[in-house]
Amino acid sequence: MPIALTPPPVPEAKKLGDVKAQPANKRKIICFSDFDGTIFMQDTGHVLFDNHGCGSERREKLDEQIKTGERSFRDVSEEMWGSLNVPFDDGFEVMKKNLDMDPDFQRFHQYCLEHNIPFNVISAGLKPILRKVLDTFLGEEASSHIGIVANDAHISEDGSEWKPIWRHDTELGHDKAQSITEARKQAEESCDDDTVPLIVFIGDGVSDLPAAREADVLFARRGLRLEEYCREHNIPYIPFDTFADIQREIERIRQEDEQKTGGRGVPLRFNPRANLWRRVSSQNAVPRYVLMSPTKEDKMFLWPDAFSELKKKPEVEVEEKPVSAVEEQQTTMEQQHPVQHHVQSAA
Repeated sequence: MPIALTPPPVPEAKKLGDVKAQPANKRKIICFSDFDGTIFMQDTGHVLFDNHGCGSERREKLDEQIKTGERSFRDVSEEMWGSLNVPFDDGFEVMKKNLDMDPDFQRFHQYCLEHNIPFNVISAGLKPILRKVLDTFLGEEASSHIGIVANDAHISEDGSEWKPIWRHDTELGHDKAQSITEARKQAEESCDDDTVPLIVFIGDGVSDLPAAREADVLFARRGLRLEEYCREHNIPYIPFDTFADIQREIERIRQEDEQKTGGRGVPLRFNPRANLWRRVSSQNAVPRYVLMSPTKEDKMFLWPDAFSELKKKPEVEVEEKPVSAVEEQQTTMEQQHPVQHHVQSAA
């Protein structure tokens, strides 16, 4: 039987799309965040594999197989999880000793609660592990307010079998873009007016790009692969060192909206171009920056069904500096064609 660990008292679907609680004259903001390397500095799976599974040397070889395209993320992950032989509680003790939470995440989460901003984890990991980690580091009450969109798992009582129950039937196992699209639809349906919720995504690696392409505002941890990719391919983003940077920028968004509505309770309308990218970005329409990708790793993580070698590199590559504030995002979007951008600003 699959392990069930302290499920949140509020249904996950309600957390993902419940924006009615936010004031009518505010933009409806919903936050999604990667887990490993973003909220926590280490990878929960890696900690387990290195200590109770295949070991660091074998794990690194398996990671390389993903990067070269030799094997799919799902296939390699099943081998890694299958290498574990440890009861859940014993494995968690190792994670508790080796994990470090972002120093400002707890304060940021409290900020979201105070301003009725739904915050959700979206991850390629296993939900029982993520919930247990959040319960332990944040406390069960605070953790219960965080929705988790991840893969389920079957973990035998004696720890001899760890098997992911994949969220989607794809080579990635969890299509983060699909999950965010579904959450956006739920949020739009729950709105009393015709405004479009603002989707914020926070990540650190290339594997976050399927979700990042669906976001209106993208935060990338400074110095890691997601920021590097955004710089290489002119994808607007906001760099961050800790969640304190994210809190500051989201507060600027909230203040900007209040000024634009003039305090009259008139909901702010979003730029109608915000949905244009999502209409043309589908499983059958691979965006320009994917075709420009010089590595197998990047394309493999994005859309495995569209994975192919790059035949011809563009003659000119334009280098773009990261945006550091919401106002700069709007200027950037107005200067370039909208379908080349992930950050959308208000009209």
